[in-house]
This record gives sequence, C-alpha cells and structure tokens, in this order.
Amino acid sequence: MNKVIAIVGPTAVGKTALSIRLAQAENGEVISGDSMQVYRHLDIGTAKVTPAEMAGIPHHLIDICTVDERYSAARFKAAASQWIADITARGRLPIIAGGTGFYLQALTENLALGSDHFDDQSAAIRQHWNQVAAAKGNDYLWHHLAKIDPAASQQIPVGNRRRLIRAIEVVEKTGRPFSSQPQSAPQDDFLLIGLNTARPVLYQRINQRVDQMMDQGLEQEARWLYDQGGADLPAGKGIGYHEFFPYFRGKVTRDAAIAKVKQDSRHYAKRQLTWFRNQMPVHWFDLVSGQDRVEDIKAFVDDWLRK
Repeated sequence: MNKVIAIVGPTAVGKTALSIRLAQAENGEVISGDSMQVYRHLDIGTAKVTPAEMAGIPHHLIDICTVDERYSAARFKAAASQWIADITARGRLPIIAGGTGFYLQALTENLALGSDHFDDQSAAIRQHWNQVAAAKGNDYLWHHLAKIDPAASQQIPVGNRRRLIRAIEVVEKTGRPFSSQPQSAPQDDFLLIGLNTARPVLYQRINQRVDQMMDQGLEQEARWLYDQGGADLPAGKGIGYHEFFPYFRGKVTRDAAIAKVKQDSRHYAKRQLTWFRNQMPVHWFDLVSGQDRVEDIKAFVDDWLRK
C-alpha cells in the first residue's frame, strides 16, 4: 500500500504552510483536497497557494476546472488516487492538504461513490431538494433522510446539505438505501495530521484572513464571478463569494457582506472540526498557540514512515 500524509483541520489554521514544509523535509508533492481551489480565476477567496509559497514543491488538483464545472467527491477521489500512484511511483511522498471533509473521507476510506454521471433525472432531484432545503432548512432534509435511510442519516451531519441531497437522490433513483453501497478496503495507507488551536485564536485568524483578502482584491474577484453567472454557477456557492452577491444587487451594505464572509467562515471552521473529530482518525496538533510543533510533527511522520 502507498503511504500518504493528509493534513486536515479548519480554515486558516496553517495547513498549506505545513504541507509545504513537510514536502520539503520528506521529498513530497502536494495534492489539494479543497473543493474550491480547483476553480481557475478564484485565487483570493479560496486562499489558493501562490507560486512563491509553493517554494518549488509540485502541487496538483489546483486550477483544473472552469467556474461552471461541477466538481464532486467522486471526481476528487479518482483524480487524487491517480496522483497518489504517480507520485509514489516516482519515489516521492504524496501529501494531501485541504479541509473538505467528505472528499478526504471518500479517499481515505475508499468509499464507493458510484458514477459521477449527472443526468437529467439527477439534476431534477437535486434541484427539487435544494429548493426544499432553501425553504425549510437542512434539518428537514435530515429528518426526511432519517425516515427513508436511518443508517445514512446517522453518518451525515445536518450541515452537509450536498451529501444529504446525494443520499436522498440515490434512494429515489435506485430504490436502495444510500447506506447499502458496497464498501471496499482502503487502497492506500493514510496518516491524518490534524491542525487546530484555541477557538478565540482561530476565529481571530479567520477574521484577519478575510481582511487580508479584502486588501488583496476579494471584492473584485467576487464581482468577476457574479458577472459570469454568480449564484447559478457551481463555484458561486463558495464562502467568500456568495456573500457578496446581495451587495452587488443593492440588497445589503458592503460592510454587511464582509461581516457575513467572516461569520460564514467561522461557522464553516466549526463544522470542519466537528466532521474531522467525529468521522476520521486524526492525530491533532496545535501549530498556532505556544511553541512551534512542526518538528514534533516531522518526528511523528518519520516514525510512521519507518513502520
């Protein structure tokens, strides 16, 4: 089995920087596990690693989609698996960096996601349940799923609207529970490194990051996306973008839009932590408070690689 490092945790906690330092120390290459960094032209709001920050380390699954393309866990799993095999074959260590929980779980546990084919029936089902969720909330989706597939509802957080709808879609299309999908043994050996810090410190870092993004041109980037079709595009659902659309329509103030980006980012960080703590076997480190833990993490990784 190929050995793979995965660095997980909430937004703004330092996953990108650690992935590069580990790649330098371990002869590695980085695979993005982020569902938004795949989109070209969306650099600031996705906190996409810059060429200077890459420090010569090859990065993969970044800038591979146009903003009107649909990206999914199934597509990520297939592409990441190919890169893991390729990087390992060249004698280097694959390092996944990203915070999209279900994507990483699908890869590390080799979940059977089925076909990524997006046919008319799937589109109609998803459109219907997205409209239901917009009107009645995710709680309604979760309770509906609990009635038709109780086992699946216990595995999917209420906040994960996309996966709730996906589970309902499978039941409606196939007549079989989403939870009955066949599972395969993991193809690779993963070590999950989780980064976290005290909640007030994390929230302060998130707020500061949004302020930095504004200085870098986040509003202009969101405006560009809005002009391409905005909320009707797959990329238009991303945090840091959709909060500006009401502002562009004259419905809210600029300050309110910025405050909403910060709020949504903080809420997302909380959901990320909940997911990784409850769904995946993560080894946690605090890189922000107190002493630098990078050397401790390197030693932990070295010991795991030798086993």
